[in-house]
Amino acid sequence: MSTFQPDPKDRPARLTVGVVGAGRVGPALAASLQLAGHRPVAVSGVSDASKRRAAALLPDVPLVTPADVLDGAELVLLTVPDDALPGLVEGLAETGAVRPGQLLVHTSGRYGAKVLDPALRAGALPLALHPAMTFTGTPVDVQRLAGCSFGVTAPEELRLAAEALVIEMGGEPEWVAESARPLYHAALALGSNHLVTLVAQSMELLRTAGVEAPDRMLGPLLGAALDNALRSGDAALTGPVARGDAGTVAAHVAELREHAPGAVAGYLAMARATADRALAHGLLKPELAEDLLGVLANGTEGDAR
Repeated sequence: MSTFQPDPKDRPARLTVGVVGAGRVGPALAASLQLAGHRPVAVSGVSDASKRRAAALLPDVPLVTPADVLDGAELVLLTVPDDALPGLVEGLAETGAVRPGQLLVHTSGRYGAKVLDPALRAGALPLALHPAMTFTGTPVDVQRLAGCSFGVTAPEELRLAAEALVIEMGGEPEWVAESARPLYHAALALGSNHLVTLVAQSMELLRTAGVEAPDRMLGPLLGAALDNALRSGDAALTGPVARGDAGTVAAHVAELREHAPGAVAGYLAMARATADRALAHGLLKPELAEDLLGVLANGTEGDAR
């Protein structure tokens, strides 16, 4: 049986690829498309960091203006900050930079395909492909795309094309309706961004408590907690809140007030959310919840003072 594998350059329907916004995301996606046989031809970037990222991930690809990126590419990645995206799309459409039949892809989690309507009216094919991953801006991101879920939103007639591009980048397409896009993005931010804050706060508190290697201490614990949560959801809840141990929670609040007052509000908010979920799923006994909720309420009153 033959083991011959065709060279990516020999695959049909190769596209020229351009990147507008050489932040952490765009060059990595373009590099992954290059591995699939497509050809990056232009990238735009202003800051020194953007230029370094482009040079590292897309060597020999020229740095040009956004309009020149669109002029030379059949597939354009718009990888700019969320707040800048609507104005960029409107500006490109108004200046005639958008060409009919051009695939225009943005990677914002917040927006669906509707933000690309000005380009659609100019004849472009709009796709919203959001990789649900944090990026470092280094070549390691290309490997991390393998198995990464992408939130995909596009006109129905372009759905197969959008999903095919995600698969070519090594990702897993997950369809998200246009109307659900803001909720989808809020869910990812709640889990990912807030996790970083929680971990950073926990490490700071451990250092204050005299732990020399808080990262080494937290790694196995948090890894197991994340794995259990992904497998079992609320059934994975453990700790003093889920047990209804009001005395321990009160001691936590007192210690935080003394050593890290800035962490008190977050602790109380997460404890209340945990208590609500534990009650709803039968993990926290109602007879224990009253004292616990009283401690949390008193903690809130302490914040007001």
